[in-house]
Amino acid sequence: MSELTTTDEESGRAALGRALRYLREKSGRSLGQLAEETRYDKSYLYRLEVSQRLSKLAVMEDLDRFYDSGGLLVQLWKVARKEVFKDRYKEFMRLENTARIMWMYQLAVPGLLQTEEYAREVLSASQTADDKAELIEEQVAARMSRQELLYRNPAPQVRVILDEVALRRPTADPGVWVDQLAHLVKVTQLPSVVLQVLPFTAGIHGLMGSHLWLLWARDGSSVAYVEGNGFGELIDEADKVADYRLSYDRVRDRALSPSDSLAFIRGILEEHRP
Repeated sequence: MSELTTTDEESGRAALGRALRYLREKSGRSLGQLAEETRYDKSYLYRLEVSQRLSKLAVMEDLDRFYDSGGLLVQLWKVARKEVFKDRYKEFMRLENTARIMWMYQLAVPGLLQTEEYAREVLSASQTADDKAELIEEQVAARMSRQELLYRNPAPQVRVILDEVALRRPTADPGVWVDQLAHLVKVTQLPSVVLQVLPFTAGIHGLMGSHLWLLWARDGSSVAYVEGNGFGELIDEADKVADYRLSYDRVRDRALSPSDSLAFIRGILEEHRP
């Protein structure tokens, strides 16, 4: 029977796999028996145990209940999922997860507001090899899990300025795009979320060409995160953060009001409904 021990060098995914094997062996079950009792595919369960796959959160929740492991697998999964992202995003993710206030200017639908199918199409488009299907599924699962913060109590206060270009670039599957637009409408009903559209008629502005996040922690400290094609930079210098805050305020002044933005999105949604 494997021991439930880890080393400093062991990855989060390896620790999760070790825990899965430990709990199964401790219960006296083979992989085949576990597959039969949980109705998960045997080969899938094996790949989880040897750290070849990272499941969706719901799978770990199911197995935690099955083993009565008190949420251990979910906690290990939350650590392991961070390894799906590149190193330059890890600190940003930590700050996003603990932010009290989050402002965004986005040239595309941000991950926090994406549907699963839309996220899958976006992430698939960035891959150039056919053998990346499992990696894409792991990235989709990790992205979806980030959205939990929108439903916390208390939830962070989130303001998104969405450039019109994001609403004029549909997915290859019309149904996926309709569902994504409908999801944007639904998300605006959350009391902690404000969504505004920056129309083309706003003209040239200071944030063109990159995505921007402004995050405030509960202690009042703030950072900016700027992301473009192939780069991402986390900025904590007070003067630079203040400059980005000023640029954001100027863009917000040109954006449609929240109510007009909602009507704008609904109009595009009706254009795409079958």
